[in-house]
Amino acid sequence: MAKVESFTLDHTKVKAPYVRLITEEHGAKGDAISNYDLRLVQPNENAIPTAGLHTIEHLLAGLLRDRLDGVIDCSPFGCRTGFHLITWGEHSTTEVAEALKGALTDIAENIEWKDVQGTDKYSCGNYRDHSLFSAKEWSKKILAEGISNDPYERHVI
Repeated sequence: MAKVESFTLDHTKVKAPYVRLITEEHGAKGDAISNYDLRLVQPNENAIPTAGLHTIEHLLAGLLRDRLDGVIDCSPFGCRTGFHLITWGEHSTTEVAEALKGALTDIAENIEWKDVQGTDKYSCGNYRDHSLFSAKEWSKKILAEGISNDPYERHVI
């Protein structure tokens, strides 16, 4: 079985919240795709409850696209500690951290329920499992801790 980089990361050494570049892949025609670890809470010490994480996921899908060129996908980790962000091209971890900080600030301070996309049975596979209250509270907590552009040293942006 192929080795997956994320499973080789020593989760006891990282200091969340942070943005980490996992990999940059280049296609046959030179196109670059980048995969980032958006770690919101400390692994094995905390996990965002499913409803809050689900709402953050739906919000980041739009908010990160508003702030960062080339977003392909932003998907939650099964461990509920953060997200994979996949983009076309190459972005610095500082640029991604700034976009994430802006998105979480919007969630914490500006977003209302009417702003959350995909919350009915036609547009979401588990539409009953959302919590804007939880998304706002977790966003505030993450912002208060500061988002680092390095997983091992706290370089808060």
